[in-house]
Amino acid sequence: MVNGRAGVGARSFPRVDRLNRVLCEVLAESVERLADTEERLELVTVTSVSVDPDLRHCTVFISRDDEGVLAALEEKRGWLQAQVARQTSLKRTPLLSFRVDPSLLTGLRIEGILRTMHVDGLLGTDEVDDDGADGELAKDEGTL
Repeated sequence: MVNGRAGVGARSFPRVDRLNRVLCEVLAESVERLADTEERLELVTVTSVSVDPDLRHCTVFISRDDEGVLAALEEKRGWLQAQVARQTSLKRTPLLSFRVDPSLLTGLRIEGILRTMHVDGLLGTDEVDDDGADGELAKDEGTL
């Protein structure tokens, strides 16, 4: 680590990290306000934000994989950027782009694989049930 920063391959810019947190907070609150008037944005969560090191572009990761949600966010991009400009003291507001959070999609894929394994009998009954309880405990509770 040189001057408080990570090595060349994994550079960390403290200003960008702080800006990511602030923009995530501002955008989450703004999307929540938009959801009151735009039904396509109901139950949408801003999971994270990634600002480029040059501060010109910002990728906003959301929790719903739905074309209607992405279209609504694209339509409201100008308003969201105006909210960022009002609530931050940036010289230039980064251009917002919206994507579905890949970690959520990966989690759903893994959950589907586990469910398939459970249905196919590859996971035993002593594995964790859907309610998170140990299978043996659930059997014992049923006999009481």
